[in-house]
Amino acid sequence: MATIGTLSRQVATPLKAERHGDRSIASIAFLIALWVALAFAVVCLAVLLIDSFVKGLPRLDSNLLTRYSSQVIPESAGARAAILGSMWVIVTTAVLAIPLGVSAAIYLEEFANPRRWYNRLIEVNLQNLAAVPAIVYGMLTAGFALAVGLRRGIVLAAGIALALLILPVIIITTREALRAVPAEIRDGSLALGATPLQTVWRQTLPSAIPGIATGTILALSRALGEAAPLLLLGGLVFINYDPDGLFSGFTTLPIQIFDWTGRPEDAFKEVASATIIVLLVLLLAMNALAIIIRNRYQKRW
Repeated sequence: MATIGTLSRQVATPLKAERHGDRSIASIAFLIALWVALAFAVVCLAVLLIDSFVKGLPRLDSNLLTRYSSQVIPESAGARAAILGSMWVIVTTAVLAIPLGVSAAIYLEEFANPRRWYNRLIEVNLQNLAAVPAIVYGMLTAGFALAVGLRRGIVLAAGIALALLILPVIIITTREALRAVPAEIRDGSLALGATPLQTVWRQTLPSAIPGIATGTILALSRALGEAAPLLLLGGLVFINYDPDGLFSGFTTLPIQIFDWTGRPEDAFKEVASATIIVLLVLLLAMNALAIIIRNRYQKRW
């Protein structure tokens, strides 16, 4: 029978992983490789950003924002149609994805029975769909448009593709925001006689809005930078008119940049770099808005 002193010595003996895990050759080599890969990625990103700013700043003027694209004269080319097209597509994406994503998250988190096989199937598919390449959603939307007789190269088709792309992200982030609300708030509301639906609508959902808004804005910023699914849907690379509705042809900033960078003239690469700066400003503004909302309205429980 072990004595108290023997047990205390056994408890005090450090584990092998604690003694050697962080100092082993394999761990140190992995850590060095991780930092080298991270540094390489940061250096490449910095070089690309510096190159874009150096080439694009001379072309960053009012003509870039007010003129349409040109296939012949790069000096007169502008991104007006691409900027307006991006706005149309992102607004359409938000209208389609946000209500559906938030509603699905509320159902799965607050009302769904996790023991049901179809709810478990939805859970698994959500995790998988969040990692599906963007081009797959373009293919799905193209097939859907063909099945219902919808023209592909229009704002509505682009909004559907991007809504499918960001829908899993919105559902997952909304569920995390709902999960962060303390259970005492739900229990207190139910104890006072509110129904589960009233509790969600008046207590849980308002408390989770900062997290929901942050995740939604970040998802929309990802959609703003996508080009592959829109090119598959027939997004135009040359437009000399403003999109004026859901059934209008469109181009977006990533598509326009893709077209200009593929041309051999250096002047087109300069206007592409200027358009990259505009796109970066929009993305940074959306991410800054998400940070402001999180910091200002986030509650400490």
